[in-house]
Amino acid sequence: MNKDRIEGNVKDVAGRIERQAGEWTGDPKKQVDGSAKQVEGKLQNTLGKLKDAAKNVSDDANTSSKPPHRLPDTLDTEESEQTRGTRR
Repeated sequence: MNKDRIEGNVKDVAGRIERQAGEWTGDPKKQVDGSAKQVEGKLQNTLGKLKDAAKNVSDDANTSSKPPHRLPDTLDTEESEQTRGTRR
């Protein structure tokens, strides 16, 4: 979780409180300001989520750039040697 997500959540909650206070007091300016702060917080939170997702994709791409190396099973090797000997 990065700072954009945290700050976005804080702005969203603060905007909700301000908007609700404006509704209780009948102050339309506080309602509008609170709603605007909520939207700003939601956008900042979404930006933080996108940054986290991009970082995760980048990290996954860096760690999985090499194909996994598979060691042969000992049974596969023994069976193939046995079948080679019987087919000849």
